[in-house]
Amino acid sequence: MIGLSDYLVLGAILFGLSVAGIFLNRKNVIILLMAIELMLLAVNMNFIAFSYFLDDTAGQVFVFFILTVAAAEAAIGLAILVVLFLNRQTINVDDLDTLKA
Repeated sequence: MIGLSDYLVLGAILFGLSVAGIFLNRKNVIILLMAIELMLLAVNMNFIAFSYFLDDTAGQVFVFFILTVAAAEAAIGLAILVVLFLNRQTINVDDLDTLKA
């Protein structure tokens, strides 16, 4: 039987990987967005685990809303990246730090 601590350890590992992905890779915007999505999924897994083991559906409702916001964030983020790439011909974070076009 898989216990609550197993899910929490896996969620902590995923969260740690996403934090490491954000701090180690500050060049590529796509990888930064993927790390943020991985962070949201780690939090969602903890919500689901607590919801299951406490026999309460509130955690599953939170996950539904978080997934909705994450999907909207990914769509808007990728649209902004496409526009930036069309204007600047790069998605390098160091090249995108100025406001001047």
